[in-house]
Amino acid sequence: MRAVVQRVLQASVTVAGEVVGSIGRGLCVLVGVAQDDDGRDVELLVNKLSQLRVFQDPEGKMNLSVSDVGGEVLAVSQFTLLGDVRRGNRPSFTLAMEPERAQHLFEGFCAGVRSRGISVAMGRFRASMQVSLVNDGPVTILIDTKKAF
Repeated sequence: MRAVVQRVLQASVTVAGEVVGSIGRGLCVLVGVAQDDDGRDVELLVNKLSQLRVFQDPEGKMNLSVSDVGGEVLAVSQFTLLGDVRRGNRPSFTLAMEPERAQHLFEGFCAGVRSRGISVAMGRFRASMQVSLVNDGPVTILIDTKKAF
């Protein structure tokens, strides 16, 4: 699994003019599911995200997690994170998992984060979405469960 994590002051996702998910302070997480991902990848991503220390403590150091600050998570499925542009200029998405299995793992990720006591809003799987956010910092972190953290 691959995730782009952005520390935000607020974020929302809209589908066909309707806001389907929104958060205040927290993390906006774009999640891509690869063909060879499984439950272990979900668990790794849940653990890393829920403990990721990217919020400032009273001394101004990034030392607090989303749950430490009472933040929320907006999770948005995004298969294009698996786009491969090593050859040519048109991305190949052959590394992305087929939608039915990917949705199951994405929803498992969201459930896992919720099980940590963190409020999770979601985009709509396979929909054309517009994501709006105010990146705080900016702070943007890439997490890939197949590579070293």
